[in-house]
Amino acid sequence: MLTDDLVALGLRPGGLVMVHASMRAVGVRAEILTQAILDVLGPEGTLMVYVDFFPTDEVPHFDLKRSPAMPDHGVFAEVVRVWPGAIRSANPGASMVALGARAAWLCADHPLNYGYGPGTPLAKLVEASGDVLLLGSDPDNVTLLHHAEHLARLPNKRVIRAQYEIGGETVEIEEFDTSEGVVEAMPEGYFGELTRAFLQTGQARQGRVGEASAALMPAAALVDFAVARMERELGA
Repeated sequence: MLTDDLVALGLRPGGLVMVHASMRAVGVRAEILTQAILDVLGPEGTLMVYVDFFPTDEVPHFDLKRSPAMPDHGVFAEVVRVWPGAIRSANPGASMVALGARAAWLCADHPLNYGYGPGTPLAKLVEASGDVLLLGSDPDNVTLLHHAEHLARLPNKRVIRAQYEIGGETVEIEEFDTSEGVVEAMPEGYFGELTRAFLQTGQARQGRVGEASAALMPAAALVDFAVARMERELGA
């Protein structure tokens, strides 16, 4: 029934989709959902998730193969990360994992500086006319909107610098502030406001998958909408 729900929502063979999922909301195990999505996408399709990077006692530094997904992103992200054939991008904080035909292309050459901007997996998702799929997930957690805030012409964007150990070397990475808001005027929960406003435009497909409310949003349209609204509301 999950595959039927996904098809009814608009997921198609050969598609490219970035997924945010609450397994508690969907009502099945993450492994079952992952397989259902891959079954609908077929061999020419691609699934992508945001995993970030979580240091542990066993793996304290960023390791492309071994570092687990950030627990805040839910069990679905970790299940996709360890799925056979999964490919991970090499930017620690902006790390993505993908499965399928375009996984290697999506994750290749992920810039270390400004990992949500041009040349990143998020930019490629937009370039390839991919979609963002929300499955019971908080609309405030749409990672693609970090790409929109990178592109938006806003004054006095906050910049942060962090050091990571990658491959035995310490690397300093520069990034717009994705945790506290890229500009001081950005209110808490702003991404959620943007996502809900976009859903009201009618450009997304909405329905249910399993027990969860679901939305399938075209990535390019979402970014265009978010950039325009950010510049209008926060650009002064």
